[in-house]
Amino acid sequence: MKITTFNPQIITKDAAPIVQLFEELGFEKRHDQEGIGELNVEGIRMKDANGFYVDVSQPDVPLNKDVPTIRMNVDDFDEAYQLLLSRGFRNYYGDRIVETRTSKSTLMIAPSGFSINLIHHIRK
Repeated sequence: MKITTFNPQIITKDAAPIVQLFEELGFEKRHDQEGIGELNVEGIRMKDANGFYVDVSQPDVPLNKDVPTIRMNVDDFDEAYQLLLSRGFRNYYGDRIVETRTSKSTLMIAPSGFSINLIHHIRK
């Protein structure tokens, strides 16, 4: 398994003020996709002049607080998923995997509480 992208991500109930903050810090929106998967997630990818990325995601589910996480894109979702499970991570969505025509993903929670948004982009 190869990691293809690794950067911070913030999962929030209100993306606008977070996006505004990062724009003030010099980041620009690079990608804004709405209606991702069954959770109807809005995913905003931002990049600064130094090449640093931050992702801001707003799912259509109730959240009590923002969730800082690590976004980790991999070339083999199943291998990475099994590795994390073997290290005690649990799938936040139970057994569900969010699948679209271009990606597979799920939020994995470590035994200590930190999270990794595991993603595999399907290239056709």
